Amino acid sequence: MPSTTAASKSLIVLQFLGMGMIWGSSFLFMKVALDGVSFGQIAWSRLVLGGLTLGLIVLVTRPRIRNGPVLPREGVVWLHFLVIAISGCVIPHLLFAWAEQYVSSSLASIYNAVTPIMTALMATLAFRVEKLVRAQVAGVVVGIVGVVVIIGPWQYSSLTGDLWGQFACLGAAVCYGFTFGYTRRFLSGRPIAASTFAFLNIGIAGGIMLLLTPALAWSPVALTVPIVLCLVALGALGTGLAYIWNINVLRAWGPTNASTVTYVTPVVGVALGVLVLAETFSWHEPTGALLVLLGILLTQKRLRLRSFGARSRAAASA
Repeated sequence: MPSTTAASKSLIVLQFLGMGMIWGSSFLFMKVALDGVSFGQIAWSRLVLGGLTLGLIVLVTRPRIRNGPVLPREGVVWLHFLVIAISGCVIPHLLFAWAEQYVSSSLASIYNAVTPIMTALMATLAFRVEKLVRAQVAGVVVGIVGVVVIIGPWQYSSLTGDLWGQFACLGAAVCYGFTFGYTRRFLSGRPIAASTFAFLNIGIAGGIMLLLTPALAWSPVALTVPIVLCLVALGALGTGLAYIWNINVLRAWGPTNASTVTYVTPVVGVALGVLVLAETFSWHEPTGALLVLLGILLTQKRLRLRSFGARSRAAASA
């Protein structure tokens, strides 16, 4: 792989941090926007505005790889993008926006961090593009235990809105995991420019939302300046520009390092929820989040079971 200049390396770092900040802030933006628009209108705005933003970028830059066409010509590629548009955009965006009617923005951002665990499961069990070693299996188990602790099933004697909201967040994380596995299996190896890739993904999802306008977005709104700014940020930045940055970081650092953005987004989401919206936690939510983080570290091979054993033996012999 050709070496990159210090300037381009710095640019990738800035794009990575920008991704974490924007995606971490998106949970606050959704919570604020719910004061004036419906959850369906939030998802509709994100994808339509994101698709328009990316479409303008592709139209102006007309990116190509190896002098190939700007847009892919094979019909099967468009079908693959249709699948990930539905599984990675339409469904999870609707689920997160719906969930934030019942759960805090901080808790929603924590559930988003479960995505690497779900990705590992999907990549291994559904698409068989990876094989988990013992430490990774342990990481998946620890992550699932963490999710159970976050939910706190001992608190619920019936299916409340809060519980359904948490299930919706978890469902969105499963969708993201499926999408990453599907993309790796069917699309990652194709020579498609980063901005074109992002445009096809978000643009097709935006087109689906336009078709669903009567069902999702055709209802009264109560817009204010903060709500409009939140919707624009969700669409143009969070579902537009940040998707290009994500692909650039993925290609520069690889999937494992790029996925560490999931460490940044919940920190930003929780900090904004607490500082701006005065959200609070019960003991089990941060405890479960720590277990999920430990599970992610094991799943991504950033922490090894062998190191625990070595430390234990060293402590015993001391």
